[in-house]
Amino acid sequence: MTAIVENEKTTPVKEPDAGVFVTLREAPVAVRALLLGGFISRLAAFIQIYLVLFLTDRGFSATQAGLALGVYGGGAVAGSLVGGSLSDRLGARTVTLVSMAGSAALIVSILYAPTYALLLAAVFAVSAVGQFYRPAAQTMITELTPKHRLVMITAMYRLGLNLGMTAAPLIGAALLTVSYNALFWGEAFAALAFGAIAMFALPRGGVRARKEAAAAAGPEPRGRSGYLAVLADWRYSVYLLAMLLTSAVYCQYTATLPLDIAAAGISLWWYGAAVSLNGFIVITCELAMTKVVQKWPIRLTALLGLGLVSVGYAIYAISPLPIWFMIGTLVWTLSEIIGGPTVFAYPAMAGPERLRGRYIGAMQSVFGLGTAIGPVIGTLVWFQVGRSVWLWAALVSAVATVAGLIGMHTPDRAEESRHAAAPAAGTEE
Repeated sequence: MTAIVENEKTTPVKEPDAGVFVTLREAPVAVRALLLGGFISRLAAFIQIYLVLFLTDRGFSATQAGLALGVYGGGAVAGSLVGGSLSDRLGARTVTLVSMAGSAALIVSILYAPTYALLLAAVFAVSAVGQFYRPAAQTMITELTPKHRLVMITAMYRLGLNLGMTAAPLIGAALLTVSYNALFWGEAFAALAFGAIAMFALPRGGVRARKEAAAAAGPEPRGRSGYLAVLADWRYSVYLLAMLLTSAVYCQYTATLPLDIAAAGISLWWYGAAVSLNGFIVITCELAMTKVVQKWPIRLTALLGLGLVSVGYAIYAISPLPIWFMIGTLVWTLSEIIGGPTVFAYPAMAGPERLRGRYIGAMQSVFGLGTAIGPVIGTLVWFQVGRSVWLWAALVSAVATVAGLIGMHTPDRAEESRHAAAPAAGTEE
């Protein structure tokens, strides 16, 4: 099936269907390189998984290990913000090289930090610098991808991240049979591999081309700049609120759900089954679902993508029986495969090109913040109100859905025309 668009002379033109294989085949080399690099970065993301075990093995207390993990999360939030700003200033290629080379060196430094304070500093720096590349990668993907392909490419990018995250614990466990040194050096070499891909496959000239395009379009509006300009966009600020609330609720399956299942006297096998169900459906079905969903209006996708999280967690509240845990998980997993690619691709379409990296960085940092504070808040609420926590989660998610509907809008035709010309901005001059 094909989509019908109109050109400037109102002559109907058939636009090729943005299917999985067609999209991947027609994607520029740089985009495919970023898809591969994202997969590699997650495939070797060992530190966050094994940091607590590493520190306790080195003689630190469980409290010190937990604090270090929290510092790692804080570094990820800060890194997204800095990465977004650097992407607008330096370009995606330069930022990716800095991110991968810097994180490779910093990863190894954790092994040799002489004091706990320096170790915490190294952990924060590793997380922050390693996060720089994510806004930069999404910015370049947006610049090089036609608008009607962007949601599908984002789904492919997410698939690579999910596949890498699924395999990383197993690869890390294998390296641990050798030593913790092998684990850390393995992640460092993976970062260098991504850096090498960026050096040879990503184009130069993107920043200069964007500046020339902006100069041709006229002077920039006076007033706020940087992240203040992002926050001045009231619609986007509402969208950011939606992302914060959604991520804080969504991550309850990693914190509150196992507590609730154990308290109900149900085998934790059911928890493992629920998490596995989520991973299996996302990995096997998201691309196929995206082929259909990418043609929907943005607000419809947001309604289902955000609203089904509320419905899924409300189902948990019905009864502490395995059947309801599985059905609830299935429902909020549908929200992920329906809305995930569109919701995560949206920041690149929401703002002006000169702030694209910051728009992306703001979303990624807010989402990371929600993921960091969500488990803490969720478990505290569960200890206070018990199973009613799921009703509170559903309510918060419903508020997030309304915020998403208000904050997300379809870009106007002028913006789409500018985006359609964007691939030229990423080419080497």
